[in-house]
Amino acid sequence: MTPSPSPGPTTETDTTTTTRTMPSDALDDIELRHVQLSVSNSRSLSEDGSTGSKETVDTQHGPITVAVTGDTSKPVILTYHDLGLNHVTNFQAFFLYPEMRNILNNFCIVHVNAPGQEEGAPTLPEGYVYPTMEELSETITCVKNHFHLRTFIGFGVGLGANILARYATKYPCDVDALVLVNCSSTQAGWIEWGYQKLNIRHLRSGTMTTGTVDYLLWHHFGKREECNQDLVTVYRQHFEKALNATNLGLLVDSYIRRTDLGIVRELDPNKKKDVRMIRCQVLNITANHSPHIEDTVTFNGRLDPTLATWMKIQDCGLVIDEAPGKVVEAFRLFLQGQGYAVHNRGIGSRQASLASVNGSAACVKDIRITENPLQNPTV
Repeated sequence: MTPSPSPGPTTETDTTTTTRTMPSDALDDIELRHVQLSVSNSRSLSEDGSTGSKETVDTQHGPITVAVTGDTSKPVILTYHDLGLNHVTNFQAFFLYPEMRNILNNFCIVHVNAPGQEEGAPTLPEGYVYPTMEELSETITCVKNHFHLRTFIGFGVGLGANILARYATKYPCDVDALVLVNCSSTQAGWIEWGYQKLNIRHLRSGTMTTGTVDYLLWHHFGKREECNQDLVTVYRQHFEKALNATNLGLLVDSYIRRTDLGIVRELDPNKKKDVRMIRCQVLNITANHSPHIEDTVTFNGRLDPTLATWMKIQDCGLVIDEAPGKVVEAFRLFLQGQGYAVHNRGIGSRQASLASVNGSAACVKDIRITENPLQNPTV
């Protein structure tokens, strides 16, 4: 008599067989429903408290809002935001990216807002004279003194990158390194000036027009039809509903009146001390859909090639939101090049010995100094 199989294996085998023979259409429908639910409404520009405690810092151009995370006795990363954004909308999501959070464990983060650009800012008083770009860079001195910062690593985007570059040019001993996204080193061109003057006219009356929103989207995303459309929608809604148009108009006016940075590339060691230049390491980042690629190339051509690293990241426009992993990895390697013992799961203190710095620098081989960026491969 043949023994009957045990109930357990029979049940398991039957279940497996049944699953494998189910119609593929049913599996596809279930899978699509799960994907749709998992990505719905996952992105927000609302403040969640992760950017730290906010303080008001008095400057010669009025009070500004600064947010601080961590102990100011640690190495400091100081950020400055772009047009139409503030420290929350520009940096919160990027700094919450898991790998970025690991890097920042032993840093203090100081977020600086331009006057009247913080979330929920009241309209600046009638007759308020908005600071120029040069004066905005001077407010960083007030922040530095207020929090007793010795030096910092600057992290700026667009307008903020220009401000930090100005500060580093004037106070080279205060800046350890710069990470600049879409930095312009020149005056505004006629096309930019014309578009922005029209926008300013509407913004100063407190009106956020469709044309102004479209310009801001172009400024941040460039070829936005090629970018993440969910992200574009989130930013469109933010620009339409959450901005103080009058305050933004004053900042835009200051930005289009910016002066040239006046920096030069000087290769003769004997002449370097007598020229105006940025004297710290610079990670100069852009994206292939960004409208600011040429600005970053021009900026790169005015930097000391031994101090400058130019990167163009593919398949994105708003680079720190659309490709945070690539930016974080570049930032990690850049910090290693400055002598910080940065690892994927944390960061050690800055190393004092030259041998340690040289050992860390070996990890930066994947980020190449670029003399002629347009002829080199992108990331």
